Amino acid sequence: MKKYVDYITDVTCRLLAVDSPSGYTKNAAEFVMEEYRKMGYEPKMTVKGGVIVDIGGKNKDNGIVLAAHVDTLGAMVCGIKSNGSLKVSPLGGMNPNNAEAENCRIVTRFDGIYEGTFQLNNASLHVNGSYNDTKRSFPDMEVVLDEPVHSKEDTQKLGIMVGDIVCFDPRTTVTEKGYIKSRFLDDKLSVGILLGYAKYLKENDVEPENRQYHLITVYEEVGHGGATSIPEGVTEVISVDMGCVGDGLECDEHMVSICAKDSQGPYNYDVVTGLIKAAKDNDINFAVDVYPFYGSDVDVTLRAGYDVRHGLIGAGVYASHGYERSHKDGVENTLRLLVAYCK
Repeated sequence: MKKYVDYITDVTCRLLAVDSPSGYTKNAAEFVMEEYRKMGYEPKMTVKGGVIVDIGGKNKDNGIVLAAHVDTLGAMVCGIKSNGSLKVSPLGGMNPNNAEAENCRIVTRFDGIYEGTFQLNNASLHVNGSYNDTKRSFPDMEVVLDEPVHSKEDTQKLGIMVGDIVCFDPRTTVTEKGYIKSRFLDDKLSVGILLGYAKYLKENDVEPENRQYHLITVYEEVGHGGATSIPEGVTEVISVDMGCVGDGLECDEHMVSICAKDSQGPYNYDVVTGLIKAAKDNDINFAVDVYPFYGSDVDVTLRAGYDVRHGLIGAGVYASHGYERSHKDGVENTLRLLVAYCK
């Protein structure tokens, strides 16, 4: 599996370099489509902007969708201040405590891309006596542009306006010990895993027993990614998303997490049981956990009215929605579970 883990790591790093906050995902979707095309698949872009790929399989009446999302957290310009800095509103669950002092890019609609930094208002400790006591909330933060602007009019002349997208630097690195660290491993690491799984199936001439589709969604972080585009004949949908790591949970970054329940409710009992059995039978390092503050694409699929069984797995990721960390071991165990369960 090392060959495919290496590919997953590489393609994930390349995908992380493509900005894609919710609502600004076309470039990332096209990146994913091109990777599937290189393998010989025929991906299609949905009207909504996601990607659907028919992977193949014998039984079309009992199909399975494996879903991951390429949209990430980010922000949107919601105002220009009198000093030329930007007020922003979060896209998804971006936490200002985790984003403070991060470099970012402002994508204008017609005038290119500008750079800046997300800072506390009046961010100099030598000047701001209330620095330590100020709550980090979006009204108390600003994007300071790396441009010689001193007024609202200066910034407007650059072409920056309300509604522009703000993309935060992922700061991706892979350590010698195999740790993968970056913003937005949720869920680009899982997109990389699905690409690696597709590559494994193609190169080893494996035809799944049941028809398989990969669905790469683009609005998961704002709650409606998995609401559409489930092909006819599909009876099971599994979200490949980040596995939670934290106090009270069994999973760590070296494992694949199988979620039995999240804050939306329990996952399908038979699907969870089948995933656990596949992990046990194939000596895969796994944990079963209940996620206290979590919702997934496939929760949304059920709420949209699809009559399907649903499940959720993912490589363990620490510090979710912050500067996240996983490990190549977790990638391999997730890939192996997909191979074992879906065969």
